[in-house]
Amino acid sequence: MGWMFDFLNSSIGKKIQMAITGVLLCLFLIIHLIGNLFLFAGPHAFNTYVETLSAVRPIVRSIELILTLIFLGHIFNGIRLIIANRQATSVKYAVNKARENSTIVSRTMGITGSVIFIFLAVHLSTIWYTFQLEHGGGKFFDIVMSNNIGFGNLIVTIFYMIAMFLLGFHLRHGFQSAFQTFGWNHTKYKSIIEVVAVFFWLILPVGFLMIPLYFGLLGGGN
Repeated sequence: MGWMFDFLNSSIGKKIQMAITGVLLCLFLIIHLIGNLFLFAGPHAFNTYVETLSAVRPIVRSIELILTLIFLGHIFNGIRLIIANRQATSVKYAVNKARENSTIVSRTMGITGSVIFIFLAVHLSTIWYTFQLEHGGGKFFDIVMSNNIGFGNLIVTIFYMIAMFLLGFHLRHGFQSAFQTFGWNHTKYKSIIEVVAVFFWLILPVGFLMIPLYFGLLGGGN
């Protein structure tokens, strides 16, 4: 098992772990967006959706635990890669001017990832936590639209929109890196890869962004 430990701690091993956990989290985002889109169908549809999930709570809890482990793994390896990159920064700058040859998106992955983490922590401690207290109460739509922690609060709305905007930036470079890590950047697959990448780094964040835009800024929840 020593070789496995050495591989996972190597540069390519950490990148593979980042790529796999990142793709798995993106798959979750698709499912989560589909559920959130029930908001546009009105209070009854959204409340019914959440209550349906509550009916299978043990399964949901198991999935949440798995997601937590995946997310922590993504963060852990992300931090390790950032540290490793910074340790090599002086050499890279001297040899090939890395800052001039890299994009601002790639250089700010740590920042965008940190903001997304803060957003997730706030989201879990407010909306998600309140949902748990309202189990079976049927007021989930009202919680999302509330003036306290929901889109009735302009600060919450703007913060949500900023987080989704940065999520798009984060996913854009993340997918590019993942494809390179998996060796899928061959010209033969380029068109397919570009379509898949656009869906995740553009369409998916825009889908999330439309929710605070409509219900928060445009007052669609009133």
